[in-house]
Amino acid sequence: MFENRKFPILIFIYTIGAIYLLRLFYLQVIDKDYRTIEALNSVRKEISIPLRGQIYDRHGKLIVANEEVYDMYVIPQKVLPFDTVSFCHLFGIDKPYVDSMLNQARKYSKLRASLFLRQLSKQEYSGVIDAMIQYPGFHFEQSFYRTYPGNTMANALGYIGEIPKKQYEEQEIEYYRKGDYIGLAGLEKYYELELRGTRGSRMVLMNSKMEDKGSYHEGRYDTASVIGNNLYTYVDLGVQQLADSLFQGKVGAVVAIEPATGGIIAMGSYPTYDPALLSGREFPKNYAVLTRNPDRPLNNRPVSAFYRPGSTFKLVQAAIGLGDGVITTSTSLSGNSKFAMHSAGETANLFTAIMRSSNPYFDNVLRRILHNDPKTGRAIPVEEGMKLWDEQIMRFGFGRQLGVDLPYETKGLIPTPERYDKTYGKNQWKYSTIYSISIGEGEYGVNVLKLANMAAVFANRGYWITPHIVKSTGLDVAKGKATPTEIHKTGIDKRHFEEVVKGMEMVVQSGTGRAAQISGVEVCGKTGTSQNAKGKDHAIFIAFAPKHNPKIAIAVVVENGTFGGRASAPIAGMLMEKFLKGYHNREAYKESIMNTRYTTVAGGKSVREVE
Repeated sequence: MFENRKFPILIFIYTIGAIYLLRLFYLQVIDKDYRTIEALNSVRKEISIPLRGQIYDRHGKLIVANEEVYDMYVIPQKVLPFDTVSFCHLFGIDKPYVDSMLNQARKYSKLRASLFLRQLSKQEYSGVIDAMIQYPGFHFEQSFYRTYPGNTMANALGYIGEIPKKQYEEQEIEYYRKGDYIGLAGLEKYYELELRGTRGSRMVLMNSKMEDKGSYHEGRYDTASVIGNNLYTYVDLGVQQLADSLFQGKVGAVVAIEPATGGIIAMGSYPTYDPALLSGREFPKNYAVLTRNPDRPLNNRPVSAFYRPGSTFKLVQAAIGLGDGVITTSTSLSGNSKFAMHSAGETANLFTAIMRSSNPYFDNVLRRILHNDPKTGRAIPVEEGMKLWDEQIMRFGFGRQLGVDLPYETKGLIPTPERYDKTYGKNQWKYSTIYSISIGEGEYGVNVLKLANMAAVFANRGYWITPHIVKSTGLDVAKGKATPTEIHKTGIDKRHFEEVVKGMEMVVQSGTGRAAQISGVEVCGKTGTSQNAKGKDHAIFIAFAPKHNPKIAIAVVVENGTFGGRASAPIAGMLMEKFLKGYHNREAYKESIMNTRYTTVAGGKSVREVE
């Protein structure tokens, strides 16, 4: 039986052996490519880095562009002894730098290319390329660095830098090399896969003297790089730059949204920094300086900073109160409140309560909401009412991420029964314990993006669209891929929002928001004051315009500004006018805003300075 199996097994083994021998004969004797490579010693794979996609505003103006440069790489095994003095003189570097970079390259890999020197300009490259034949093991690859024609929006745009060690080591699909650039913050990080493009490669024949002898196999195995996709945004560069000028000497943030699309028109974080500081060879040095700055210019305040919404949150209570049926527009609420009235008549009805920002009125509104079951109308415990309240305000975007196309967006804070149980104990709290939330204080924490989104909810009369900066991505604006969004409904009837909007219009016409008035435009807004334990209160203003068919919704927060009507409303009015009309007629007003400073001084107190 075994004799019968012997011959088939031997035939199989001999056949496999013959195939290997024939393949070796072909490679070593017949194949010209193999013999050429063997004779010339090596083939080097050169990586072609594509230009990163650029970023444009809504009018086609460049916000972020590229400048072509050259990076020098080293392959340690191919480096021969060389004159370091001449080498250092050629590139304007010193010997410690050369020794350090070569040591790092050897530790990484003796056979693979490591970054040695970044960003030589075209002029610098042309001045040294002829001398490189004296320095085998070193070669250049075309690269780029970011430039910023608009010189604005640094925090939202983000920056690129060397890929972090952990991220490099944890790549699922090997793409980046040690020292490669990658988006590290802002849009650059969020849209990294779109912006980076596709790398190309070129196989180059090298002789024993490491001289370039041309493409291997006539370029048959070369691949072309593909430029990264551009980002086409909703940003209005003129409005953004005006915001920058108005926030000089101030701390805070501004966000403006197009209500019909959710597109972000402007997003400013202040104090900010020159985006060019984090582009180029000086990145490490400049980044270290910025991180040590006590004003935290690297923080993107619109999506990460926490503020209490203050009186702006009364608008949400008004809409929910109307929707739940606990008030009507003619309801008068004046008694049973720990808050004092600002002025006579402020609690007469909903419209005057909004216009005059009545604390007693909205204290009573929230009490009614939290003790009412909107489905049955029966009275319920405050704990049960709080759970329903949380569900309702989350539909406005509070206590959750909105889904903006930026990293590190915070959810914010909302009051919950669980939080109060932990603070006061189970069944140890009631409405009178937490009444401060009725005026937007207490256990609320919102960012400026959420405040602008709230303005968009009222502009749309009951819904909001996922806020996003980028309208589309692609090489051509006409053929770009649209950014996906979603419509989010509050579940409250449109007619109730129409009533609240009437009150918002009165705020700007004859209330605390008069500084936001625009000639010929119906503006609807609400001022707010956000309590601040470390100094003067923060000034808030939200608004949208025009009243019908709104084009812009906006939120402005000036830290230590105290009153929204004085510090924030003028800024919002000027920015809305710029967007709606393309200009503003307030040069004197602008100068006054720019020269006003709100600063915190020693002891936690704050002062308003006018230069």
